[in-house]
Amino acid sequence: MVQQLSVNLTIPIPQDSVLIGKVELEELRKLELSGVYWSMKELEHRTGKKHEWLKENILFRQQFRKELDSENGGFVFYPKGKGQTWSFQASKMAVFLDKNFHRVFR
Repeated sequence: MVQQLSVNLTIPIPQDSVLIGKVELEELRKLELSGVYWSMKELEHRTGKKHEWLKENILFRQQFRKELDSENGGFVFYPKGKGQTWSFQASKMAVFLDKNFHRVFR
């Protein structure tokens, strides 16, 4: 026979903090990147990787480029000439990086 013990527990929350659910937190995170575009420098900062590594291991890998390139409906603008810069739709790039971590580091 299993006995159960019922205990009321009070956990203080500091005045400068709030308690929110996981779903709400995820929604807030999505909104943080909504309508935001990253430059290559910002992508380097977010990933901790240099642009050479990002290009070799993600951006120019054929299996990823088809999905990423804005010319194919993706969310990365690949510069076509001098003076043009990389542009990444932040919300979608963040999801891509999380979802494909295992493929990038294979």
